[in-house]
Amino acid sequence: MTGDLLGRFQGLNVWKHGDKRAPHKPLLALWAIGRCLRGEPRLTSYELVDQELADLLRRFGPHRKTIHTEDPFWRMQRDGVWEVDRPSMVRSNAEGGPYKGDLRRHRIRGGLTESAYATLQRQPQLARQVAEYLVASNFPATLQDTVLDATAILPDGVVGTEIRDSDDWIDGRRRRRDPRFRAQVLAAYGSRCAVCEFAGRLGDTPLAIEAAHIKWHEANGPAEVENGLALCSLHHDLFDSGAFTLMPELQVIVADTVRGAGVEASLGRFHGKALRAPPGAGFPHPNPRFLAWHRSEVFRVPGLVR
Repeated sequence: MTGDLLGRFQGLNVWKHGDKRAPHKPLLALWAIGRCLRGEPRLTSYELVDQELADLLRRFGPHRKTIHTEDPFWRMQRDGVWEVDRPSMVRSNAEGGPYKGDLRRHRIRGGLTESAYATLQRQPQLARQVAEYLVASNFPATLQDTVLDATAILPDGVVGTEIRDSDDWIDGRRRRRDPRFRAQVLAAYGSRCAVCEFAGRLGDTPLAIEAAHIKWHEANGPAEVENGLALCSLHHDLFDSGAFTLMPELQVIVADTVRGAGVEASLGRFHGKALRAPPGAGFPHPNPRFLAWHRSEVFRVPGLVR
């Protein structure tokens, strides 16, 4: 049952349309696993799912005018890990999804299947292994602990090296990371943060400078310099969180919802200005296609897609 259950979560049928992100099912599964680990009831009302999954999607999903929580709640039944009580009381629309009003009116409940819930409760290590697989497959490393924390799943070294290096784990992740990517990106940017020009070193080793994917590796972004930015660890986190993005001419745009102490000094002062440290001569600039993906699927302001 253990391997079969992990395989079912690895095989979640996630909605696809071009390059658009749809982390709805993975986030719902993570939320349910968190409830399981806390010993909370297996089935819960759609009303609660609607509220809490919508909050997770606002934080970690792409910016959309309308958030649809009813579709993952209903469609994850087909993946063999989720069930809905009294499905006969819910009408299907033309696309095969449920009528949200029916889910509310009849107080429909959903949750992990009995066997999945029981197995994950008996084997919390497996539950955390599944959770880490889901975050690692759908979010960059800068966000993974934050997503686990938001779903109340402790990111406590849950998957050992022997599991993470196994063929099943790598095959499940679908693509290995290219170890040359970091070196190539840092060379292109002179080991400086493209935004703030931080270029600290510890001896001869660049300090807190990272190679960020513009289009995430987890979204099949290529390991190429034109899909990379050298960023300090702070600006890497902010970029992956959607706090700022880049226009085609490499102008920094900061989301107007970013607030708090230190924001102006660390990020706000760069708004509307060109990158301070673009790629050096002979190196490719960020590809406008990958920048457009970031503006559409990660940046926290709607409608900025040119």
